[in-house]
Amino acid sequence: MLNVQLSTLNSQLIIIGGTVMNKGGLGVGSASIVLIFAVLCLTVFSLITYVVASNDRVLVENEARLVTGYHNADAVAESIVDRIVAAGSIPASIDGIVIDSHWDLYLDADIVQFSVPILGKMELYVRLAFHPDSFDILSWRMYNTDDWQYDGSLNVWPGLPGIELDDPDFWFGLLDDEDLEIG
Repeated sequence: MLNVQLSTLNSQLIIIGGTVMNKGGLGVGSASIVLIFAVLCLTVFSLITYVVASNDRVLVENEARLVTGYHNADAVAESIVDRIVAAGSIPASIDGIVIDSHWDLYLDADIVQFSVPILGKMELYVRLAFHPDSFDILSWRMYNTDDWQYDGSLNVWPGLPGIELDDPDFWFGLLDDEDLEIG
C-alpha cells in the first residue's frame, strides 16, 4: 500500500489505496449545526416580529376607536353649543345630554357645562361662559370618568429619616448664605 500525505490550507488529505480521506477541519456535521442554528434564530425573530406586529395592530385599532369616538363626541358638543346659541336660552338637556348652568358673578356670564360620552369611561367635558353677545370656551377636554384607586404595592424610598417634606425649615435650610457666595 502506498501512503501519500498532501497538505491543503485547512486540512490534511490522506490517500490510502486510491481513497481520499479528509482529516480535520469543518465537516458536514458542523455545517448542519450552523444551518440549524440559523434557522432557529430566524424562526425566533419571526415569532417576535409577529407578536410585536399583532400587539401594535391591537393598539392602533383601540386608538382608532378612541379618535373616532372623540370626533363624534366633538361633533355632538358643537351641535349642542350651536343649538344653545341659536335658541338664545339654556335648556336643561339636549338630545339626552344633561346641561348644567349657573350664573358666575366674577365672569359676569352664564356658565354652561355638559359631558358627552366618547368611549367606555372617556367623556368630552365642555364648559362655556355665555355673555350677552358672545361666549368663551373655558374648557373643552377629554377625561376619564373611572374612579382612581391608589396602588401602594410599589415600595418607594420614603426619603431621609427624620425629615418631613412639609417642613418649611427643610426647604429653606437647604442652602446657607455661604453656599450662595460666588468666589
